[in-house]
Amino acid sequence: MSNTLSPAQLDALRRLDTCTVANAIETFNIRLRDVGFADSSVRCIFPKMPPLVGYAATVRIRYAGPPVEGHVAIERTDWWNKLLAVPAPRVVVIQDVSERPGFGSFIGEVHARVLQALGCIGAMTNGSVHDLPGIEAAGFRLFAGSVAVSHAYVHIVDFGKPVEVGGLKVSPGDLLHADQHGVLSVPAQIAAEIPAAAERLLARERKVIEFCRSKEFTVEKLRDAVKGVFHEP
Repeated sequence: MSNTLSPAQLDALRRLDTCTVANAIETFNIRLRDVGFADSSVRCIFPKMPPLVGYAATVRIRYAGPPVEGHVAIERTDWWNKLLAVPAPRVVVIQDVSERPGFGSFIGEVHARVLQALGCIGAMTNGSVHDLPGIEAAGFRLFAGSVAVSHAYVHIVDFGKPVEVGGLKVSPGDLLHADQHGVLSVPAQIAAEIPAAAERLLARERKVIEFCRSKEFTVEKLRDAVKGVFHEP
């Protein structure tokens, strides 16, 4: 993948929170400001974990009734090959297309450990997750619509295709940034420039914060101080 970032560039993005990355993306004016991030239906399960930065590997799942034969749904492993074609670090993005998304959970401790072994650092889904203590101990990040008790008869429908989770459209290989605030996609063409843009924004914000705490504060001076802070000039 030609737009894959270097380890140093990925580290620079990890040092930023997702809100700052979102603000930095806006300064490039390459997409509307109300797209590119998941809505609040997808929440961070482990908010104390550090930011996640990785490339999306996509899969769609469905909960259905009991299989015609046997007692468990077919466990597919063929999608692992498609997953491994995505650059590391990888983030599994799972769209639950069930009529009742989240009734059966796909990600538990065993799946999390398997995915870690396959170079994944976290997962995002509009469905549910379970086995939280074990997953948290593994350091595997989770962003999900709900928490469930059982996997029920959840199974893979397809993989390696565009998905939509929490209103965020994700294609295989998309760069994602996520933390306690939520999940957003980072346009590949500007990803390497985000840290520098973020630092410029943060510097202006620090000046406003310092001014608000200073003895020189007046409303009139505040109007001048915030120019170019809330919106890039």
